[in-house]
Amino acid sequence: MTKALIVIDVQESFRARPLWRTTDNQDVAEQAGRLVDHARAAGDLVIWVVHEEPGTGNTFDPVNGFVRVMDELKPAADEPLLVKRVHNAFTGTDLQHRLTVAGVRSVTVCGLRTEQCVETTARVASDLGYDVTFAIDATATNPIPHPDAPAGQTVEELLADPRTLSAADVSARTVYALAGRFATVKTVAEIIGE
Repeated sequence: MTKALIVIDVQESFRARPLWRTTDNQDVAEQAGRLVDHARAAGDLVIWVVHEEPGTGNTFDPVNGFVRVMDELKPAADEPLLVKRVHNAFTGTDLQHRLTVAGVRSVTVCGLRTEQCVETTARVASDLGYDVTFAIDATATNPIPHPDAPAGQTVEELLADPRTLSAADVSARTVYALAGRFATVKTVAEIIGE
C-alpha cells in the first residue's frame, strides 16, 4: 500500500455552529465520501481525523456529542479514527507512524477547514516527504473576519463587514499557496478519473 486518503475534521461539530450556513461547500461530506469510495476500491488506506477541544463547552468539546464524523459518512471498522487537538493531523497523533508502517508515500487530503487543518496537514505532510494531493472541492471553509473585527461577531455582522475575507477568497488563496509548492491541487473528479 503506497497511498492513503486522510479525511480531516468532516465532523458534526461544524454543522452545529451558526457559521455553518456560510460554508462554501455544503456538499463536503458527499465529496469526501466519493474519495473514500475510490480509495477503498483501490485498496488504499483511509484514515479519519476529528478535532476536539475538551473543556471549552463549544461544539468541539466531546461532552457535547458533536465530535464525530458527519452522519452520512461511515468509517469502516478497520479504518483508524484519530483525534487531534491542533491544526494539523500529525502533531499529537500517530498518523506518521501509521503511514510509515503501511508503506504510504502519497497522501490525498480533504476536509474542514480548507485553510486551517487541511492546508496545515498538507504542508506538514509535504515537509515530511509525502507526495500530497489536495482535493480542493472536498474541502470547505467559511468567511474569515478581519483581524481588527470585534470579538464575538454574529454571522450577520461578519457577512456585513466589508473587510471580511470571503470563503471563495480563502479557498483561492489556499490553492495559490499550496500548488506547486506543497501539493498538487486537484478536484475529486480528477482524482477518481471521471
